[in-house]
Amino acid sequence: MMANLTSFLPPLALRWAVLGAIGGGLMQLSPACADAEKAKEPEFNAIINVHDPNAIKAGKYYYVFSTGPEVMIRRSKDLVHWTYVGSAFPGGTPGWALKEIPGARSDSIWAPSISKVNGQYRLYYAVSRFGRNRSVIGLATNKTLDPDSKDYRWVDQGKVVESQTTDDFNAIDPAFCSLDDKRGVLSFGSYWSGIKAVQISVKTGKPPAGAKTLPIAQRPFPDALEGPEIVHIGAHYYLFVSFDTCCQGINSTYNIRVGRSTRWDGPYVDKDGVSLMQGGGTLLLATADREIGPGHCSVLADGSKRWLVYHFYDRDNNGIPTLQLRPLSIGKNGWPVLGSPLIPARP
Repeated sequence: MMANLTSFLPPLALRWAVLGAIGGGLMQLSPACADAEKAKEPEFNAIINVHDPNAIKAGKYYYVFSTGPEVMIRRSKDLVHWTYVGSAFPGGTPGWALKEIPGARSDSIWAPSISKVNGQYRLYYAVSRFGRNRSVIGLATNKTLDPDSKDYRWVDQGKVVESQTTDDFNAIDPAFCSLDDKRGVLSFGSYWSGIKAVQISVKTGKPPAGAKTLPIAQRPFPDALEGPEIVHIGAHYYLFVSFDTCCQGINSTYNIRVGRSTRWDGPYVDKDGVSLMQGGGTLLLATADREIGPGHCSVLADGSKRWLVYHFYDRDNNGIPTLQLRPLSIGKNGWPVLGSPLIPARP
């Protein structure tokens, strides 16, 4: 649709560059936060400076992966008190991605998506630069998420999906959804022409030969939506997306919308029957009280229980991006319903 939207999309140019805007940021942690991260202090210190959280249950722990230097990893036994336990890419951005995206740095690894498939943990991630759509999505695998295990080792599996400057989409913000024992789907996208999806082979973790990238959500120019997550519950596939702008502290306007379909590839429609390809999307969560600009959500499943996992900008803590979870259920009308926040305000 557009060869280059950089001049029209200041929010993308600001993506993750939140230090100046919110007094804390991802590209450089505040001294107090940096000390807390290094010391692996638990509880409240570990829920700040969290962007694009994606969670999974493994053994007795819940794990959250998030955008940040080398992809940050935190874990918890109760979803409330969290501890920083390291990063997925301690050596920095994988070499192949550096060649593909010149100028990428350790903080250019964005929006991780963690899942367990065929007995291994799979971590999808994006590498890009602010305001550009020359982007790649990669895959790393691990036998375990326990950093104390002798088997703990992230192995990079290379490129999965990419976008060129000549494409009308941006291959960032990946999210994996399992379809059956042979197929999955990877949704992704940010601005440009919106949200895309491509079928994934469960065996390889990558698209099979000939797989087509399909559009599933779009808004009118400048197409301010990103951070998709497809979740299969009952008879429907639910597509969660973030509308509007992130990364501007208390001036952020992110909000979470949802649509549903009986097929993973759509069409997705909102409560009013408006297609998400036509700008539709039922509002699920917006700014309220101290939670400014909630967005880039994922859905954590643990048996029959589900939680919406997301970040927000804390009005009462200098707008620092902060982790939050809410119980998620499907109401009698077939649409998602959220409960109250699990993590209390910082003391």
